[in-house]
Amino acid sequence: MSVTIGTPLQSSAFKVLLLGSGELGKEVVISLQRLGVEVHAADRYDHAPAMHVAHYSYTLNMADAEELKQLIQQIKPNLIVPEIEAIATQVLVEIEQQNIATVIPSAKAVNLTMNREGIRRLAAEELGLPTSAYRFADSIESFRAACDDIGYPNFVKPVMSSSGKGQSRVKNFDEVDAAWEYAQTGGRVNQGKVIVESQIDFDFEITLLTVRAKNAETGEIETQYCDPIGHRQDSGDYVESWQPQAMTAAALEESKRIAHKVTAALGGCGIFGVELFVKGDKVWFSEVSPRPHDTGLVTLASQFQSEFELHARAILGLPVNTSRHSVAASAVIYAGVDDTNLSFSGLNLALSNPNTDLRLFGKPEGFKRRRMGVATARAETTDQARELALETASQVSVQQN
Repeated sequence: MSVTIGTPLQSSAFKVLLLGSGELGKEVVISLQRLGVEVHAADRYDHAPAMHVAHYSYTLNMADAEELKQLIQQIKPNLIVPEIEAIATQVLVEIEQQNIATVIPSAKAVNLTMNREGIRRLAAEELGLPTSAYRFADSIESFRAACDDIGYPNFVKPVMSSSGKGQSRVKNFDEVDAAWEYAQTGGRVNQGKVIVESQIDFDFEITLLTVRAKNAETGEIETQYCDPIGHRQDSGDYVESWQPQAMTAAALEESKRIAHKVTAALGGCGIFGVELFVKGDKVWFSEVSPRPHDTGLVTLASQFQSEFELHARAILGLPVNTSRHSVAASAVIYAGVDDTNLSFSGLNLALSNPNTDLRLFGKPEGFKRRRMGVATARAETTDQARELALETASQVSVQQN
């Protein structure tokens, strides 16, 4: 089956509209542009990272159905690629139903995964996948009852959030009301509903990057997997990741079974970041993102095709290669300050080792815990790679001007 792509900025152009233009979207744009795609990047603020490299950029409230609909009608994209949760997904459902554009991986997938309630009920109740015990609550009274029901310690997350926003670990009843308040103010879109999850006794957690891509000869969608990525989080936000994560053969097979089941139910093509808890041979489903995953930034150093290249190829109907060439790790570089117009120094030291690399995202504004860049490193073992990545990140210093 032949795939045809036109020329950007001409009438034959193949157009992709990116909804959300952060650092992960920036790498997707670069990968798409290398394949001759015309890219349009949208976000809620000016000068977002992906806007720096896209052909066109737009600033709007993507949760506003009318604004989003007007933008899609103006661009007439071939593909719509959501990169964040705060989007008027009902518009995407209508766009897909009317055959105006293809939503990646599908409008159903975007609708379900933007909301923790939708994806948890799909995984646990429809697909029968192992998960932590959970309850949903939409008022302070039902929240208190849910916490008592689940027991302590537990984890509280807004049904709509990412990168740890609004998430907290509740150790006892005295912390319940504060956790409710934080969840209400920290979510992407304040829906008032939260999920309370029991704490699982696990050895480690992984991201299993799962790619649904068409077979070049048959056109059938096939599922492929990257090597498992281990990661460490702080308050629900990724701090470092490494690939591969060592695990038993039985746990890896179970991880692939779970990932295949949930991604097949969501449908479409592209990369999915499936998060799983692992203890010995046992595996529990945690979450899934129908797009490149922040922990997958390590693939920039470890794989022949990074998660961003895999996503670009898969959504365009092109063959993919999920194999790894190196052991690698990544470590986050935080702003450390609340300010704009920041400068980054120490880059010469950070890059003095030939096995290290940096990505500085170019965000126009920094906050103390905002990711402004990432360091990657290759080494003989994951422990060595992690140590080198953390050292590289620490050599980059952020200054106010």
